[in-house]
Amino acid sequence: MNKISIIGMPMDLGQMRRGVDMGPSAMRYAGINEKLKNLNIEVDDLGDIPVGRPEVVIRPDTNLRNLELVAEKNEKLAAEVDKVIEAGSFPLVLGGDHSIAIGTLAGVAKHYDNLGVIWYDAHGDLNTGETSPSGNIHGMPLAVSLGIGHEMLTQIGGYSPKIKAENIVIIGARSLDEGERALIKANGIKVYTMHEIDRLGMTRIMEEAIAYLKDRTDGVHLSLDLDGLDPADAPGVGTPVIGGISYRESHLAMEMLEEAKLITSAEFVEVNPILDDKNKTATVAVALMGSLFGEKLL
Repeated sequence: MNKISIIGMPMDLGQMRRGVDMGPSAMRYAGINEKLKNLNIEVDDLGDIPVGRPEVVIRPDTNLRNLELVAEKNEKLAAEVDKVIEAGSFPLVLGGDHSIAIGTLAGVAKHYDNLGVIWYDAHGDLNTGETSPSGNIHGMPLAVSLGIGHEMLTQIGGYSPKIKAENIVIIGARSLDEGERALIKANGIKVYTMHEIDRLGMTRIMEEAIAYLKDRTDGVHLSLDLDGLDPADAPGVGTPVIGGISYRESHLAMEMLEEAKLITSAEFVEVNPILDDKNKTATVAVALMGSLFGEKLL
């Protein structure tokens, strides 16, 4: 890609732990702009979508935390992502909690007939208001993008669904709620859990995922949640789950995606510097972006 437009989405409304709104700043501080420029990529940092400091609102009738606020801010993100793609640039969104994927996908998917999604995450993010134990919308963006959930969320961007179940590959899952497991089975969503990663190895997983998506999609979005990695490598996340993907395996995954020239948009989410150790997680995120965008040792 010749040009990347960076969009910061400093939103923490999709969950309860403060600090993830500082994720975009932490990744910029860790040197994402400089890294991309060193790869001879033209970088246009568009700054942050204004989120402000809105008051938390819980709707007991929906079991959804901050429904109106999350919808409103994601509409703004969708419009910005749409504009970036219209201008012929690659959108790179820095989160923020994973509820921002609702807006990213709303802005991206309208440009593709069969958008593929690689969901690199410990969680499926396939909950709804009915199945969610917490009501946190950061556990729902993949379901919302499939058209499942509250219409204030599913209709962001003015259309639904954004993606098809058969165009999704989840990598790194190791914490799924009962409702999510049912939805995965009912829709035949392709999931590589940590069991498959341990058993088959990351090379085979990525070869299969790339082959699976290459022929059936006309673009692929990467949604990478830093909690997909093991907390030993990425401690600064809101919902850590031990036994995750290693730092090296993650680099290999990004390198293979770059070689395949598969990814057409991306977001890196759930970096929370308040929970981090010396900005380690943001530094990991930036290093993985380097591999995704062509950084090589030799």
